[in-house]
Amino acid sequence: MSRTVWIRYLLVASLALNLGIITALAMRPAPPRPADMAAQPAHLNLQDYLQLTAEQRTQWQQLEPKFLQALTTNWQDIQQRREALVRHIFAATPDRAAIDAEQAAIAGLQGAQQQRVIAQLLAERQLLDDSQRQRLMDLLLSRYAQETTEEELLHRD
Repeated sequence: MSRTVWIRYLLVASLALNLGIITALAMRPAPPRPADMAAQPAHLNLQDYLQLTAEQRTQWQQLEPKFLQALTTNWQDIQQRREALVRHIFAATPDRAAIDAEQAAIAGLQGAQQQRVIAQLLAERQLLDDSQRQRLMDLLLSRYAQETTEEELLHRD
């Protein structure tokens, strides 16, 4: 077999494996929601949910705007890079170097985003008492368990 045939064979095998994994993820049942989260709306006022005191609210509101602005800007950058990545992948002649560069840029942006979130959670943690920390942790864990990626949603019925 020629090198081109092998590369195509490996690409098809890789795509089949990825499709199988995505299908398996899409077909798995959603985990049950914890009883205390079942009644929670999709959007809630976190300050009310955590029962912050007036002093805690003031401190919280000082932390939030800068974080939310950085988060928004970073997500916009990630979206632009993802769009560029998809365009490179589906170009008439895909450029692997350009694809790899976009993927690396996205990974860097996602890493920076994760560091921002960690720093914000650590700052918020300092404002909270033990029961508020537990409520926030339970909420985050519950939300993370429910998350579905956009790619998973595309492949569901």
